[in-house]
This record gives sequence, C-alpha cells and structure tokens, in this order.
Amino acid sequence: MKSSKPEWSALLALQRATHATLQILSAELVDLDLTASEINALANLADGHGRTVSELGAAVGARPTTLTSVLDRLERRGHIARGNRPGDRRVVVITLTPTGALTAATIRQAFDRLEERALGNLPAGEIAALRHALQALTEPPS
Repeated sequence: MKSSKPEWSALLALQRATHATLQILSAELVDLDLTASEINALANLADGHGRTVSELGAAVGARPTTLTSVLDRLERRGHIARGNRPGDRRVVVITLTPTGALTAATIRQAFDRLEERALGNLPAGEIAALRHALQALTEPPS
C-alpha cells in the first residue's frame, strides 16, 4: 500500500541544510578553534546586547543547564563576561568582552557571506516565507 506522505520532507531537508551549513562554517572559522555551540552562542551575542542565560538559551536552542558548559569555555577563553542585572543581583547577564566582540563579528560576517551565497538570488518573498517557516518550526503551536 502506497503511503500518502510526500517523498520530500521539509524537516529532512532542514536537517541536511543544517549539517551542510555547520560544515561550511566550521571550515571557514577553523582558525577560531571554537565548537559549533560556541560559534552559535557568540553569533547570537554579536549584536552587543547582553542576555540572561535563559534568553541566550532560547536564542541558541539550548537549555540553560546545557549552555552553562559552553559559557564556561567561552569565559575561560576571554570571549564573554558574566555580570548581574542592575537592580537584581540574582539575574546573570552574559556580555561580550572586547575580544569576544571581535570574534563574534568575524562569525557574523561568515554567516552573512554564507547566507548571501545561498539565498542572495532568491526573491524577497521567498526569503520571507523561509523565515516564517523556520519560525513556525522553532516555535510550533501548542
């Protein structure tokens, strides 16, 4: 009996695209000697805005407990600093150090170059639809 499901899967295609993207970025950023998780964290901090561990975890798609070891390594290497939110010392805020800001800028430039190569010829409407679809997968309705 033939399945009614399509032969093409958006999620499998996304997984292939993710792996290909990680391979390209890892090769381009090999001199930074960072893991994919460290690259992801720094890329999400590249805008210069400090984030709580929970906010950064949501941005990178990791639980705060999982993110802690990544942040420990980045802090040891001098890329991030942990501080407290003014007025609430219980909240830890992650910020980039000057070295971390330079590294994060390098990472974001690599992301931008890859995105331009991969998506630069697509019409704006298709890119908007892709963003919408990715957001739907990131934040599926409950």
